[in-house]
Amino acid sequence: MDDTEQALAYARADFSEANALFIDLLESTSGGELNGRLLDLGCGPADIPLALARRHPQLHIDAVDGAPAMLDLARRNIEADASADGRVRLLCEYLPCDDLPAQGYRTIASNSLLHHLADPAVMWQTVARCSAPGAAIVVMDLARPASELAVDVLVETYAIDEAEVLRRDFRNSLFAAYTADEVAAQLLAAGLHTLTVSMVSDRHLAVCGHLPH
Repeated sequence: MDDTEQALAYARADFSEANALFIDLLESTSGGELNGRLLDLGCGPADIPLALARRHPQLHIDAVDGAPAMLDLARRNIEADASADGRVRLLCEYLPCDDLPAQGYRTIASNSLLHHLADPAVMWQTVARCSAPGAAIVVMDLARPASELAVDVLVETYAIDEAEVLRRDFRNSLFAAYTADEVAAQLLAAGLHTLTVSMVSDRHLAVCGHLPH
């Protein structure tokens, strides 16, 4: 996602429905109020970190993305939003983010990053290493449909009015995404037995739960 034109297309697209679903899941899993340090993996243009900063004034966010073009947009958005108030820090990192503090975060969140990873295990390695005892975890992503026809239906339903680059990438992302059963197997392999995966919309799955104290 380090092509400037592609990053701009994503930043201009309307992901408000999916973002709201993600924030609802995060707040529900965390018991309503978020505070302390939160790690956002794959922050994109920082729409979600900024929304969380507005809603939770005691929250401090490390927002990670591997694409400098996307982080440039995030930086502009943060500078234009006084509610961030120095509480959103941008980091250009690739998972497993070895430079981040071990057991450093009360909450770890990630929206729509998992299917982009060449090896999904790095997501769960990062979660396991960076989570404080008892940390709340929410990882939401697209779920791979059962057929090409089902992919085409979702593209026509949710991206019919979007730019061609977004329609193409959405279709490719649906094919690249994992099923809930595959993600459950990833969690089992990573030893993250307290996290559960479920379908949360017709095109999204989510991993939610807390790590042991």
